[in-house]
Amino acid sequence: MDTNAPELGVGLVGHAFMGAAHSQAWRSAPRFFDLPLTPRMRALCGRDPGRVAEAAARLGWESTETDWTRLLTRDDIDLVDVCTPGDSHAEIAIAALDAGKHVLCEKPLANTVAEAQAMTEAAERAAANGVLAMVGFTYRRVPAIALAKQLVDEGRIGEIRHVRAQYLQDWIADPAAPMSWRLEKDKAGSGALGDIGAHIVDLTQHITGDHIARVSGLLETFVHERPLPSPSSGALLGGTSQDGGPTGHVTVDDAAVFLARFGGGAVGVFEATRFATGRKNAIRIEVNGSLGSLAFDFEDMNVLHLYDAQEAAETAGFRRILVTEPTHPYVGAWWPPGHGLGYEHGFTHQVVDLVTAISKGEQPLPSFADGLQVQSVLAAVEHSAETGAWQPTAVPVPA
Repeated sequence: MDTNAPELGVGLVGHAFMGAAHSQAWRSAPRFFDLPLTPRMRALCGRDPGRVAEAAARLGWESTETDWTRLLTRDDIDLVDVCTPGDSHAEIAIAALDAGKHVLCEKPLANTVAEAQAMTEAAERAAANGVLAMVGFTYRRVPAIALAKQLVDEGRIGEIRHVRAQYLQDWIADPAAPMSWRLEKDKAGSGALGDIGAHIVDLTQHITGDHIARVSGLLETFVHERPLPSPSSGALLGGTSQDGGPTGHVTVDDAAVFLARFGGGAVGVFEATRFATGRKNAIRIEVNGSLGSLAFDFEDMNVLHLYDAQEAAETAGFRRILVTEPTHPYVGAWWPPGHGLGYEHGFTHQVVDLVTAISKGEQPLPSFADGLQVQSVLAAVEHSAETGAWQPTAVPVPA
């Protein structure tokens, strides 16, 4: 850690799953990477004073706030990190940017295209004054994914023809699993489509360097009523469960399946579900090109498979690349070869890239404009599922 580097004061809104992951990243990044700015974990914000105080002590934050607007008036806060449900992303991010604070916002960028558009416009206004914004698609920072992007950019697999992408989980496959905010459209925007489908939309566009132009989608909800964790949870009330307790009404999709046509002509097949029993966090990406193929599965996240179609048939086959060499993206700051990285490292790499971009006054990626483009794909899938017809992505690709 460079103790002479200027400080970057961080305020984090939200301290549940994503808040904990982001906290770990803010702690770790300056201890493993030589950063041009030193992040200081100034303030953690949450609505409940007792819970936020406990979380701040556990996660390493210097102070607490129970009103996120207080972060905007504090001179020691340079960046606001938004880890709240999607229904508050636009309000917090726009206000923070207008107040001159850099912003990191969790994905998906917003709950609607209109909100994402407003956030992108706010980011463009702020950028004119040197204030920068980034959306948190952290899987871009998995070393094997970064290597796949590098190989595609180098032309190793030639012209892209096919893209296959799945994000498979099973955490709500049990009908008795309780309601959560992720199952309420007014809070989450959508279900599997936005929560996990957004990741594979971003990843495939990032790896290929191309954007999805048209989609044909299908959405399905398998379980429409779920037990409420408490009567005061705020969910839309449904009926009663088998044990006589109150249930909430699920208002989002449990699974999303869609076909896609990329702008460059490639075809894609996408699947996002939280009902794939036995799959915990399987993010599967395969890209087939004229000169070869790449394949990745997050449940074996330190490995990338490469097929070189130019090899002789007698020896051709998918090559298993263990992405742990110091020359691989991000890996040199960590452990010796063969000592794999984990889920949390993507968040640390995100901090590294964000802090570096801020120090240089450069737009960090993915930008809010990138997040808006993903949001437009999600909206097109929803519209297609409603109409049964192919739909174009509504927002022009950013220049």
